[in-house]
Amino acid sequence: MKGEYRKIINITDRESFPLDSGKELPSVELAYETYGHLNERGDNAILIAHALTGDAHVASHNPQDSSGWWEGLVGEGKPIDTKKYFVVASNVLGGCYGSTGPGSTNPDTGAPWGLDFPIFTVGDMVRAQYLLCQKLGIKRLSAVVGGSLGGMQALAWAVTYPEYVGKVIPLATGLAATAQQIALSELGRWAIMTDPAWRGGNYQGPGPQRGLGLARMIAMVSYKSPQLFADRFGRGWQGEIKSRAELLGAGSGWDSWPGGFQVESYLHYQGQKLVQRFDANTYLYLTRAMDLYDLARGYGSLLEAVSRIGGPVLVVGLSSDVLYLPQEQAQIANLCRKAGIETHFEIIDSPAGHDGFLVELEEIGALIADFLR
Repeated sequence: MKGEYRKIINITDRESFPLDSGKELPSVELAYETYGHLNERGDNAILIAHALTGDAHVASHNPQDSSGWWEGLVGEGKPIDTKKYFVVASNVLGGCYGSTGPGSTNPDTGAPWGLDFPIFTVGDMVRAQYLLCQKLGIKRLSAVVGGSLGGMQALAWAVTYPEYVGKVIPLATGLAATAQQIALSELGRWAIMTDPAWRGGNYQGPGPQRGLGLARMIAMVSYKSPQLFADRFGRGWQGEIKSRAELLGAGSGWDSWPGGFQVESYLHYQGQKLVQRFDANTYLYLTRAMDLYDLARGYGSLLEAVSRIGGPVLVVGLSSDVLYLPQEQAQIANLCRKAGIETHFEIIDSPAGHDGFLVELEEIGALIADFLR
């Protein structure tokens, strides 16, 4: 099988898809992209799992294009070399880039699911991806790779299907959601749900743009490091911030000190940018799945869960990550070693914060290439 642009496949055929909540989805479609060629043994595949607002487009199929979110890592002659590996990436269950989620049509009503869509977990995402891999003829995964939410999926893959997964590469992630991470997610959800345009999840058209934009602004503060904000923006000042001026209105007392700080403008820009490409209800559901993530669930303890991993592990963190702290990656590595698993552990010295797993591609690429060899 050779690589292809985005496809959408029904992974359930005529069967329903059971969820960890005890509920079922009547059917599930996943959007996916593949790169490279699957060998005759069906064992040279690498699955790449995306983060919260990511999608299946990890790299471009056209050399003139550079729109993939991990463009520097995936491709011919790159660290994840598509001359050697068959790379698979899917939009997660519950996503809004072609996979079945709250924005999909509820077959019982003919309208979007909205909040009638059942809660799902990272484990549910992984089981859906497993069915996708079966459909694609993959007999065994050479590796699973992902950062943040993608790292949660990578670990869940290794624990759920230890005999099916070779190597595991979780980046900038942890073993369970922390109270701080849950708190930040709740701020974002509350921003969406208190926007009048949300309408209890039954919006049509643009929906709660201000709420989703605010959720993104809140998240961006945790994705970057204090050092990056200081170096890039400091106390820099600029002219009018249009999105804020629209809220305040002309002639308000705010005009007595016109303009704003550059970092404020950056946050507004990031909020507006996400609104143009993402669904608000999807944001609610995916952040909830991240809150519910706990690798120990169903296994008694974290050590028991980690002990199920059947292959080597490369754990990577970022020194300035304030969302998934480096000690969380150290905990993963320590537990893997305690379980007798071959473990490689690296903290990349970077000012980029949590988003470092998306930007420090040269160093991450070197680590991955060496580990895969």
